[in-house]
Parts: sequence; C-alpha cells; structure tokens
Amino acid sequence: MPYVLVFSILLACGLGLPIPEDITLFVSGMLAYYGIVDVWFVTAVCMAGVLIGDSMIYYLGAKYGRSLTNKPFFHQFLPPERLEMVKEKLHRHGNKVIFVTRFTPVLRAPTYFSAGTLHLPFRVFLFYDGLAALISVPTIIYLVYHFGAVADNMIKTIKDVEHGIVGVIFIGILLLAAKWFYQHKKASKVD
Repeated sequence: MPYVLVFSILLACGLGLPIPEDITLFVSGMLAYYGIVDVWFVTAVCMAGVLIGDSMIYYLGAKYGRSLTNKPFFHQFLPPERLEMVKEKLHRHGNKVIFVTRFTPVLRAPTYFSAGTLHLPFRVFLFYDGLAALISVPTIIYLVYHFGAVADNMIKTIKDVEHGIVGVIFIGILLLAAKWFYQHKKASKVD
C-alpha cells in the first residue's frame, strides 16, 4: 500500500498537484528508515512515478499545446514568431534545459509542457529528465534513509515544541478566562 500511495502522489505531482516531489521523496526515505518499505524498491517506484508523471506533462503539451497557443490569451504571450524562436532554442539546448529544470520545481511542469508543445524529441526529453532524476531521486531517498535518526530526532523535537506551544496557548486561554470571570464577578458585586 505505501508503494501505491507514493507512486500515486508522485504521478499527481507530475500533473501539477501542488506538493513538491521532494517531500514525497523525503517521506519515502523515512518509510525506508522505519523499515516500512524496502529502500531499493521504493527508489524504483519513485523513479517510475517521477518519470511517468513528467512524461504525461510532455504528452499533454504535445497533444494540446499547439491548440492552446492559438487561443487569444496564450497567443498574446506566445505569438508564432516567439514560439518558433523558443522551439529553435529548445531543440538546440533542450538537453541542458530539461536536465536543469528537474532541479527547479516551479519551472518543471511549464518547461516539460513546452517541450511537448514544441515537439522536442521524446527520447531526448526522457533521457535528460531520467538522467537528472537518477541524481535527485536516489540522493534524497538515500540521504534521508541514511540520516533517518537525525530526521527522527528533529521530528520528535518539533513535536515537543508543538506540544509546548499548545500548552502555553492553553494556559493563556485559562488565564484570560479566569481574568474575565474575575472581572465579571467583580462587576456583578458592584451592581
């Protein structure tokens, strides 16, 4: 079940779910640290989720991107001459762009959609996206897995701090309620 959940979240992230992939990879590393999942298998599942999600964005761009650029709103920002210029640059430097974009979450989906829209060859897209994912995905998972004790201690400390904050808020509410009760009782004696 955790494998299906991790895969589904990464797939949804690839389609634009506003959750950074890195958080899911971090959680996957922690799940491996706790022994809930196998570190090797969860890494393979994460790689599949990331690459399939990225490929889906590419294919959405390839299928619907050109028709969107003909719509008045998009046509204003991407007139045909600008689109051709971007296409030429993407075809010339696409490998670098795709590789670097894997490490920039905000630009990832629009760039991959544009790569599909501008018909960057899929094999080029997949090769450089996969190469970058081979660096980022295992690195995050294995660092968290290896340093899980540190992360575990940080999580426990954060929980302790949260409990302390809740305690302080609760005491503050009790003091305010006692003050209100005291003032209300004092005011009713004066009347």
